[in-house]
This record gives sequence, structure tokens and C-alpha cells, in this order.
Amino acid sequence: MFNKRCNCDRQMWNPGFNQPMNMPQMSSPVMEPTITKCIEKDFYHQIPHVCPIHTHTINRHILTHCYTPQYTCSEECQVIDCGRPDGCCGF
Repeated sequence: MFNKRCNCDRQMWNPGFNQPMNMPQMSSPVMEPTITKCIEKDFYHQIPHVCPIHTHTINRHILTHCYTPQYTCSEECQVIDCGRPDGCCGF
């Protein structure tokens, strides 16, 4: 359809003189039917999604009992006087 070319050497019909002419006429262009081209395009779009994730933490406080001994001591002091009669040998 598009590769056809006009052969300008052929004789054209001139309706005004009813005789063939060797010279091409200047006239308005012939309107051909519209050719529709279909172009398909793909458009990708990112759609953000919110996915809530909840973390619940349980803190366990474990009480362990340890026993530390607490030592005490006591002391008693006795004074013995050997110079007394009830004490050492009576010297």
C-alpha cells in the first residue's frame, strides 16, 4: 500500500480538455483511510502495604534465694588474782 509510487510518465486525464496530458496536474492531495497503530505499554507501580508486626515481651524476674551465714562471736574475760586467799596458793 505504501510502497506504490506514482508513475509520472503515464498520461493523466484532463477533464477540461477531454484529452490526455503528459504533465501532472496540481490538485489537492487524496486523503487515505486512517491507519491505527496499537502500542501496548506496561507501567509498573509500587503499592506500599503496611504489615503491622507487634512484639510483646514478657520479662520474668526470677528470685533465687541464697543464704550467707553471718557469724558472731562472744568472749568472756575472767580475772584471777593469785594474791587472794581463794586464788592461787596464797602467796
